[in-house]
Amino acid sequence: MNPIDETPRPTGELTLQTVAMPADTNATGDIFGGWLLSQMDIAGGVASAEVAGGRVATVAVQGMAFLTPVHVGAVVSCYCDILDIGRSSVRVLIEVWINSQQDGEPIKVTEGEFIYVAIDNAKRTRAITGQ
Repeated sequence: MNPIDETPRPTGELTLQTVAMPADTNATGDIFGGWLLSQMDIAGGVASAEVAGGRVATVAVQGMAFLTPVHVGAVVSCYCDILDIGRSSVRVLIEVWINSQQDGEPIKVTEGEFIYVAIDNAKRTRAITGQ
């Protein structure tokens, strides 16, 4: 939180921003959780590939909880915070935020911890160099 105004704010770096479209909705008109998960995975892949200095693969997703539905037209923002860099893995906390339709205030939609492993061209695990 921002200590001055107490408004919740994302942690990490803005890594991906996209608009939720009608094709991404479920039968009740809200955005699919799976679509949000895929956007998070893309964002985490971008952040971890930068850290790993090349190709990475997702190996685990931990501790996700969806806090609020996402409406069509919402600007979906994924923020990545690198939690740990191992010999061949990168652990990333990814938060998803939108802005309220009523007042434009930021709303946290979900967060999750994603783990990526660095891989070589033969798709085998490789060490992360230059840490």
